[in-house]
Amino acid sequence: MAQTHGVLNNEEFCCPICLDLLKDPVAIPCGHSYCMGCIRGYWASDGDLETVSCPQCRQSFTPRPILKRNTLPAEMVEELKKMHLQAASPATAATTTSTATAAALCLGTSEDVPCDLCTRSKRRAVKSCLMCLASYCKLHLQAHYECPALKKHKLVEAAAQLQDKICPHHDKLLEIYCRSDQKCVCILCVMEEHKGHDTVSAAAETTRKQRELGMVRRKFKLTIHAREKELLDLRQAVDTLKESAQSATETSGRIFMELMSSIERRHTEVRELIEAQERAAAALLARLEEDLAELRKQDAQLEFLLHTDDHIHFLQCSQSLSAPSGVTDPASIHTDPLLDFGKMNSAVYALRKRLEDVLKVEWPKITRAASTVKIVQSPEPKIRPEFLYYSSPFKLDPRTAHKDLSLSQDNEVVTVRSREHSCPDNLERFDYWCQVLAGEGLSGRCYWEVEWSGMGVNMAVAYGDMSRKGEGGDSHFGHNDRSWSLFCSRKGFSFWHNNVVTKIPGPCSFKIGVYLDHRAGTLSFYSVSDTMSLLHRVKATFTQALYPGYEFACYGASVKLCQME
Repeated sequence: MAQTHGVLNNEEFCCPICLDLLKDPVAIPCGHSYCMGCIRGYWASDGDLETVSCPQCRQSFTPRPILKRNTLPAEMVEELKKMHLQAASPATAATTTSTATAAALCLGTSEDVPCDLCTRSKRRAVKSCLMCLASYCKLHLQAHYECPALKKHKLVEAAAQLQDKICPHHDKLLEIYCRSDQKCVCILCVMEEHKGHDTVSAAAETTRKQRELGMVRRKFKLTIHAREKELLDLRQAVDTLKESAQSATETSGRIFMELMSSIERRHTEVRELIEAQERAAAALLARLEEDLAELRKQDAQLEFLLHTDDHIHFLQCSQSLSAPSGVTDPASIHTDPLLDFGKMNSAVYALRKRLEDVLKVEWPKITRAASTVKIVQSPEPKIRPEFLYYSSPFKLDPRTAHKDLSLSQDNEVVTVRSREHSCPDNLERFDYWCQVLAGEGLSGRCYWEVEWSGMGVNMAVAYGDMSRKGEGGDSHFGHNDRSWSLFCSRKGFSFWHNNVVTKIPGPCSFKIGVYLDHRAGTLSFYSVSDTMSLLHRVKATFTQALYPGYEFACYGASVKLCQME
């Protein structure tokens, strides 16, 4: 029917409350028409107040108007009903369309806001009015688009808690924001308890805060992007770690199996040696038993000949039995009364002790090397026990030591000696500067401590391919781009790199700790006593393993590598 009659399309004869054709239509003073039952029910919901208002334009009336049946709209409605009966077939399709439209307007989920004007079946509200403090469905909202007085009202998306937008003290709209108290207030609040405060409109504050939140969100985006990159890097690192771990497991397993096979093979060889001695002893015992049996046989024959009366037989046999034959000389066998395998057991015990000593020395290196394989690096150590976790013992290389330097037998102490000593030259030895390097390069995180004495000592790290020959700076610690050096003297400290010196204030210290984070490119020197004090830290990009080294400025100076637990 709505599609057939233009009158119905304009909804001029539909009740704005029930949305059906008017029943006993009445007109209130503002001109809007309603079903008599609908408007009475609407006003009854407000209580017995004398002041009532129009559901559409919100105009108030005091006292409550007397409702009278409006005959003209009633007649028009009756005429429309007749026209509806005459056009039953077309109306069927219209009814279906109307039903579908009504279904679309009905409440769908618990999150939908119901229309405040619908009385029979609540429809879904599409907008809420901040002035009326009511929510309207699509049909009841038309008045806010058509009535000049209602067009000035502020419409927002349908919201359920409209009362939260009203000041509880003044029943006015919360449209001001007090920055001093950080709360929303109404216009009367600004004139009373918030007078003199820093206030702005809610819209302006929303714009400002949205701009701030936009900046925060951009930071979140950057953080998310960084985290995503970290996650990608971590996944790649985990995959690499898994591959490396599998390879290390297979390699270490193969090596330990080879060690166990070697030990088992040696065990078999020792067992065979023991069994060979047992077989030799058993063979000797058997031979002696055979000799004894042969001697007893010959003795019986001699006894027979001694008592025989047959002279011819005696003479024929006595010649062959004059001496024992085919037996071992008793004087050639000497039995050891303390015969055992004590010496062999001692040798085996000594082998076990040597293996245990080797494991005792090498095992910490294995565990330390395994512990340095970390996907997420630990923070830089702060106290000495944390530094000691990265302790990296090493030995000095005698092949690199200048001829005036003397190394201890364990290659952990170096001292300057007289020039009378001479030693053969080689490609690794420093021939001009009184310097020495360690025998192995360091990478990853490493820490070591050194005690020094004398007038002055250089404590350095250098690349292994640093020049060793000549008096130029390319072979002098700290005077080239391939070495970093801390000069320690009784007057203080100074740091050298690439022939650039940096003076370091502070008292003299005779025990220096060196911390290297090769991957992070950090080299730090500490004064070590009861506490650790940072002397100097340098940032660099290390492209090779670094070898600890030492240079001596005078005779009598020495350096000792500290043993750390």
